[in-house]
Amino acid sequence: MQNIITSFDEIESELQIIQEFTEITPSEDVNEIVQRGNDLIAYLARTTKLLADSKYYKDNKLNSTFIDEIRKISQLSPSVANKYVDSLCKEENYLINWSERLNRTVTHQIDWCRTIVSKNKAEMQNLNFKG
Repeated sequence: MQNIITSFDEIESELQIIQEFTEITPSEDVNEIVQRGNDLIAYLARTTKLLADSKYYKDNKLNSTFIDEIRKISQLSPSVANKYVDSLCKEENYLINWSERLNRTVTHQIDWCRTIVSKNKAEMQNLNFKG
């Protein structure tokens, strides 16, 4: 199982690459949009996997933290205990949040690509109808 989990550092590196890609403003050239859409579909799948891998690391951290800190945690109120445990997993939480946000960004950009392709298709049909 461990060999299919992306390393913590690789998750961060891949998220950075995907982040940079999503920050590029493409033209409305339909060929560029189709290629971008194809890339985004791959990134959608990858961000989903990176999110799962990030949660795997958080779960591992929670397990070890809970065992190591059980006496301290058990003396806290439930809400404070949750905040305390979350604070111990701040790096894992960061990657989870980043993965989730990038996954949503990629989804929205795929929708945008679909809209541009549909717009170009309608314009071509309109030109053919008039011509």
